[in-house]
Amino acid sequence: MKLRFDYFNFERIDMPLNIVLIEPEIPNNTGNIGRLSLASGSRLHLVKPFGFELSDSRVKRAGLDYWQHIDLIIYESVNDFFEQNKNQKMVFFSSHGKQDFWKIPYEDELFLIFGKESIGLSPELIEKYQEQVYKIPIYSDKVRSLNLANAVAIVTYEGVRNIAKLGGGNRCV
Repeated sequence: MKLRFDYFNFERIDMPLNIVLIEPEIPNNTGNIGRLSLASGSRLHLVKPFGFELSDSRVKRAGLDYWQHIDLIIYESVNDFFEQNKNQKMVFFSSHGKQDFWKIPYEDELFLIFGKESIGLSPELIEKYQEQVYKIPIYSDKVRSLNLANAVAIVTYEGVRNIAKLGGGNRCV
């Protein structure tokens, strides 16, 4: 069920964002992001190899009993993902991005691409898509990066907010 959001009234619509995790390594993050994808009405795309098994109890515990309801697509490799989604609009996230995520032109069906927890996106992807790489600003020189699940939540709900402002919708209940 998808909802249109006008801050006071809700009506059903269809407009998921697409959350993409390339080679996720930490089961708890993936479980939390799975729950977030369901809560926000987004589709979750997981790109292998994973640093865990999807049957891992930590994935299920973090996703609670929602995992069975998640709109999930799994890809065998990065190449497989890009081949199957070559005509989609995509934005990428890295601490090396030059633009703040507030400047993203959010729209329905946008793909939000995140790298693995240990190293983020590959230098090759950052170079190839440099005009589409964004960052979440960090205001302390003591912090290198944000937790992946937190970063995905920040960006996803900023997308929901922006699309709602444009008359698109939101996935809140």
